[in-house]
Amino acid sequence: MRTAIRIVGLILIAYAGAVVLLMFLENSLIFFPAPYPAGNWRPRGLSFEDAEFAASDGTLLHGWYVPHPKPHGAVLFCHGNAGNITHREDILRRLHRVTGVSVLIFDYRGYGRSQGKPTESGVLADAKAARDWLARREGVPAERLILMGESLGGAVAVHLAAEGGARALILESTFTSLPDVAAHHFPWVPVRLLMRTRLDALSRIRDYRGPLFQSHGDQDTIVPYHLGRRLFEAANEPKQFVTFPGGDHNDLRDVDYYEKLGQFVAGLD
Repeated sequence: MRTAIRIVGLILIAYAGAVVLLMFLENSLIFFPAPYPAGNWRPRGLSFEDAEFAASDGTLLHGWYVPHPKPHGAVLFCHGNAGNITHREDILRRLHRVTGVSVLIFDYRGYGRSQGKPTESGVLADAKAARDWLARREGVPAERLILMGESLGGAVAVHLAAEGGARALILESTFTSLPDVAAHHFPWVPVRLLMRTRLDALSRIRDYRGPLFQSHGDQDTIVPYHLGRRLFEAANEPKQFVTFPGGDHNDLRDVDYYEKLGQFVAGLD
């Protein structure tokens, strides 16, 4: 009997230790930045301007602005939780050449050439600063920008759209909230109670009233497909959802997808 109690005690201690460790490592399990010089900072066939600006707390940030001679609109692209802007050069080419838009892609604090360390409040502040820079560069009100985000960046874009409006919102492989994603991967941990970083897109998307174009691969191994559908169902009209059969989280969308995006953007008011 005593042996059984000791075993149970050791299991509980080990479990508690694992939970505490996960809490301690939370940010490092969410954000995977690739600081400069990681990446190809001189991509061939992609003309861009370096964008430099500061967040409200003074953190210096960096991005690439890819202008289009006859754009259907201006897109602020919020990338996912890993890498940096250089790892999205193929996306930038297709948005420019196929979709026909001008694009600003930026790095959150701690990514690429941006200073600081990423946190939930920090990346949201960074996105606001990027939106303001693009609005000034384009000479339009911030609410006339198209907000686009992939994965974690989609949740960031939802927060921006909910707070300041947008001409349109484009989401790729985006979740309802980070605790929902964590609960899928760590079902044995009460993450919904313990996680400090929320990025709750589900509660915020109801405050956005404008066109939504959302897509998700139905074989996504990182952000489950049903979380994307749940987010979409909570959104206001007008909205449309594109499913990629067999698509995983980091699969590059094909040219047809960017053509559909072009049609969507061209039809905006």
